Amino acid sequence: MENNSFEPYYAVIFTSKLKEGNQESYRKMAQRMEELAEKQEGYLGIESAKEGIGITVSYWKDLTSIQQWKQNSDHIQAQELGKRSWYEAYTIRIAKVEKEYKFD
Repeated sequence: MENNSFEPYYAVIFTSKLKEGNQESYRKMAQRMEELAEKQEGYLGIESAKEGIGITVSYWKDLTSIQQWKQNSDHIQAQELGKRSWYEAYTIRIAKVEKEYKFD
């Protein structure tokens, strides 16, 4: 039976390639950003995998919530530090999730 009460939400898909070194400081900042994001209005959750290329998907209620997170001063500082110290390259994609299926 299909869940008719599903409400669309948004996914921010962050793929990255890290520079060599500084892995411990990167992990600490990533943990700090996750803890901070959890306190943001509209935050729904996060999933992450790292094997060569890192993929982190955060889920948000709406585009306004994503924009507010992007403008968070601590998040802005982490982004700048990431560009200088951790990332060789990254891509951010924002997608609207209109349906989901689960197997538990």
